[in-house]
Amino acid sequence: MRIAIAYLCVVLLWATTPLAIKWSGEGPGFLFGVTGRMAIGVVCIGPILLIMKQPLPWHYKARLTYLAVALQAYCSMLAVYWAAQFIPSGWISVLFGLTPLITALLARFWLGQYELNFSKLLSYLLGVGGLALMFGSALTMGHNAALAIAAVILSSFLHAFSALSIKRIGANLPALTQVAGGLLIALPAYLLTWGIFDGEWPDRFTPASIASIVYLGMIATTAGFVLYYYLLIQLPTARVALITLISPVLALLLGHAANREPITADVLTGALTILAALFLHEFTGQRSSRGSAKAAPYAAAEIRDSRRRPTDKRPGRYR
Repeated sequence: MRIAIAYLCVVLLWATTPLAIKWSGEGPGFLFGVTGRMAIGVVCIGPILLIMKQPLPWHYKARLTYLAVALQAYCSMLAVYWAAQFIPSGWISVLFGLTPLITALLARFWLGQYELNFSKLLSYLLGVGGLALMFGSALTMGHNAALAIAAVILSSFLHAFSALSIKRIGANLPALTQVAGGLLIALPAYLLTWGIFDGEWPDRFTPASIASIVYLGMIATTAGFVLYYYLLIQLPTARVALITLISPVLALLLGHAANREPITADVLTGALTILAALFLHEFTGQRSSRGSAKAAPYAAAEIRDSRRRPTDKRPGRYR
């Protein structure tokens, strides 16, 4: 029951975050919206670390990890907030759904992981086709809309690069500690950016913008992160990946219902094509993966047996 509730909460959070991002910048501006979100996130995460008695290490690998997290929390998030001014919120969720495909490509060429079989290549072609349809719809909305799509794709790339960097560093820090350290680096960067390019307290707030900033800071940045990593521990990766298929559809419908965002035939076709690419990428080759997983214990046993000292003949000692 706990897992089901956590899963539902993460789906709803990922579906509502794009619209909250868009609303948070309407009135105070996108720079104030994202800076306020990060400030609230830092204030909320601090007490959680104290309650859970989790230290904040500052050794070399920990610092590199915090910088990698800050790359996502600052550079990637800033691009999304800027893009939210020019495109519907539902598009952000759909486009950000390309992150698993981008992550797999980076892992293939950077870490030497993931084989590019026919189904994987087909998923990339579908993703590019869906992206082309989204770009075509954006051009009818103006030059800035097309740039906004490019900004979300850049954000997805930075998000994937950040995640792979954390894996490559291998500091093995708890998820909450990683976020806390990353936000402590990202928040001064946001304050400096806001001070340089804006620097004035907003003249106008709307109830929606205030509620969105608080929601994103207190819920999306803290509870949403913790629940997501809880699911990664409790469930197979394939089942967690379904979130990226469900949330974009809900985000499109929510944006249409709550913010009167249009869903044209081209947008719907592009979104469905991208989701099909993601489904094909995430749920093909599962049988071979399961076969590898079943073989792993036997491989481990062979390694353990090879390390057994020849002079020790007592049975059962190395079980």
